[in-house]
Amino acid sequence: MKYGYFDDAAREYVITTPKTPLPWINYLGNKEFFSLISNTCGGYSFYKDAKLLRLTRYRYNNVPYDNNGKYFYVKDRNRNTVWNPGWQPVKTELDSYECRHGLGYSRFTSLKDGIEAELLSFVPMEDNCEISSITLTNKGDTSAELSLFSYVEWCLWNADDDMKNFQRNLSTGEVEVSGEGSVIFHKTEYRERRNHYAILGVNSKVNGFDTSRDAFLGAYNGPDHPDAVVNGKCTGSMASGWSPIASQQIDLSLAPGKSRTFIFTLGYIENEENDKWEAPSVINKKKAFEMLSRYDSEDKVEKAFEELRAYWNELLGIYHVSSENEKVDRMVNIWNQYQCMVTFNMSRSASYYESGIGRGMGFRDSCQDLLGFVHLIPDRARQRIIDIASTQFPDGSAYHQYQPLTKKGNSDIGSGFNDDPLWLIAGTSAYVRETGDLSILSESVPFDNDMTTAQSLMNHLQRSFNFTATHKGPHGLPLIGRADWNDCLNLNCFSEHPGESFQTFGPSEGPVAESVFIAGMFVKYGEEYAQLAELLHDNAEAERARAEVKKVYDAVLEYGWDGDWFLRAYDAESKKVGSKECEEGQIYIEPQGFCTLAGIGVKEGLAEKALKSVEEKLDTKYGVMILQPAYTKYHLELGEVSSYPPGYKENGGIFCHNNPWVSIAETVLGHGDRAFDIYKKTCPAFIEDISEVHCTEPYVYSQMVAGRDAKFFGQGKNSWLTGTAAWTFVNVSQYILGVYPTHKGLSIDPCVPEDFGDFTLTRKFRGGVYRINVHTNGSQKGVKKLTVNGVVCEGNVIPFDAAVKEYDVVVEM
Repeated sequence: MKYGYFDDAAREYVITTPKTPLPWINYLGNKEFFSLISNTCGGYSFYKDAKLLRLTRYRYNNVPYDNNGKYFYVKDRNRNTVWNPGWQPVKTELDSYECRHGLGYSRFTSLKDGIEAELLSFVPMEDNCEISSITLTNKGDTSAELSLFSYVEWCLWNADDDMKNFQRNLSTGEVEVSGEGSVIFHKTEYRERRNHYAILGVNSKVNGFDTSRDAFLGAYNGPDHPDAVVNGKCTGSMASGWSPIASQQIDLSLAPGKSRTFIFTLGYIENEENDKWEAPSVINKKKAFEMLSRYDSEDKVEKAFEELRAYWNELLGIYHVSSENEKVDRMVNIWNQYQCMVTFNMSRSASYYESGIGRGMGFRDSCQDLLGFVHLIPDRARQRIIDIASTQFPDGSAYHQYQPLTKKGNSDIGSGFNDDPLWLIAGTSAYVRETGDLSILSESVPFDNDMTTAQSLMNHLQRSFNFTATHKGPHGLPLIGRADWNDCLNLNCFSEHPGESFQTFGPSEGPVAESVFIAGMFVKYGEEYAQLAELLHDNAEAERARAEVKKVYDAVLEYGWDGDWFLRAYDAESKKVGSKECEEGQIYIEPQGFCTLAGIGVKEGLAEKALKSVEEKLDTKYGVMILQPAYTKYHLELGEVSSYPPGYKENGGIFCHNNPWVSIAETVLGHGDRAFDIYKKTCPAFIEDISEVHCTEPYVYSQMVAGRDAKFFGQGKNSWLTGTAAWTFVNVSQYILGVYPTHKGLSIDPCVPEDFGDFTLTRKFRGGVYRINVHTNGSQKGVKKLTVNGVVCEGNVIPFDAAVKEYDVVVEM
């Protein structure tokens, strides 16, 4: 069942009913100011950091779904009816409804009793605000008497404190009003500890306003039944403590066929400490009025909107495919890359599943996300690598998370996740391969944000490599620490009591528990580290690195092979995890995919057997499960992985994040049919028809889909902020379609199904434009002939030449 459709020409997903299985959201913002907005206008806004600088309130774990947003109420005074353009919160039945989620904007068009409301919401490219342009049109044949009400509820900045510290917060709220309510200023704590405030302004005179939630809503009411709207009159309330809001009332008459447009600006303003006040206790509003003046007309808003569209046109022209499969094209050209950019901005901090007050920016997460957006914004990727490396410790380990505002490590989680260091090599290698910029390797980068300890980035990478090389267990395999990529495989935790975090309880570094997955990472990224050393003409270091990689490669073959698949780990007692010897959890997906894509066991024939075992034991119609059989009882020695009910999350769920690893592994072996089959099973465009089963948005990837053992098999959770986005784009763009950046130039080596057909691809790379025509000839893999600008090229790597700006490439498979 569908709840909408793709409009590929407009690059939009069109939702045709507000009653989707779950809220279907979008992200607004590209640099520092961001908003989440759902298909019913729920969501919230923040500046830089969703925890520390949140402008508006949102209630997670809410009933009904999606409670609190930025709402507009339309009151028809002739009919005495009230409705919302996005249906919520009043939920009056609409005569028609449409929500178009686009790239950095959302547009709502609704009709009720002959009155049409069209709402466009977006964040301009170069400003810290959200624009909401709402147009009311009388489609009827009689004059309409209307009132339009705006509504946002202010968050008292720190979202964590805002929802807990009521003994203080109920007494701190402060506001100011200007223009008889046309502009409302939220200034809580501005008098003492802050130099910033928030505004909601409209480019019109108003007929009333409210800044007190209780006055606007009425005692015991919610946003679905606000007294001020029902009564048709705001009260002019001035909040003092309790819960400040911003609401403006505009009364208007509309003759048949006539329209009125109003532009609302929700903004963040920051003043210098010595320029905070224009009079005693009166905030300096100069910057606020300057911001409002930039969007006080329809022409100015349209110009800002076109700048946003032009930005996305340019970005999405960097990698563009035209194939015989429209679903592949729409995901590769639009939605997959768009989601990668959202993960760049958000990491795992703010979604409808991540509250914005917990994880912040993940070390591992951000390094993986970079793989999916480095081709789009290499300059910002470069800075992201520096920010990530700055949270590393001198021994090569790292904070697992850091706060986006301060860019400092999160001590609540700390370190000890032993895969983290290697992801820094992965991200840096991807950047250098994409750009050819070796200068980043000599960039001076601190440890733990202490510039007195600064060393070159290459020194950081060396310490990352050495950390793994020097932290091995009894079998010569890397120690797992608190966990590896699978945060729920906690082999050194031993938690017996509720309230003990699986990720922080127990010793951070057990001397025995080992990870075969990290071994696969070490083989892959150890080689990439060696290549970086060679680029710096440090051949001795490259040779040393490859010698260490070989030790781990051999250890995996000797101790990490279980007969038909790769083991997952050894626990704290050196017992096997992910083995046929185990009663439950006999096979895990991660080492099968990652060891194979790293090349382990390929020439020995083991990789082929491992992937066959994945197909036989883990595959389902909705994707490849993370493990089988699912754990039916809690295993103290394994931790959180066994705490979930069978089929959910890490206990037998379909983790979309690591499905691409298996798909990539299949391309390594030349299995185009199988690689594409895995790709399709979790790809949103391919499962749009089962949205009533999948539930999450049909235009972006989810982190997890319930596995075969779950009651709700096939149901998605945790959409948007997941490494699935980056890894799936890497899979489809670099391995299936086969355009892979190397240090020497672009490698062209597709691996597609036999019936995929020919395709053309545009790839911008290091200042050049590559127009690639691939003739598959019914082949799954293997380049028979590569012609570049009319000249046959040896091998499948197009040598990079800075003097050449246009490449016409013909590939015969």
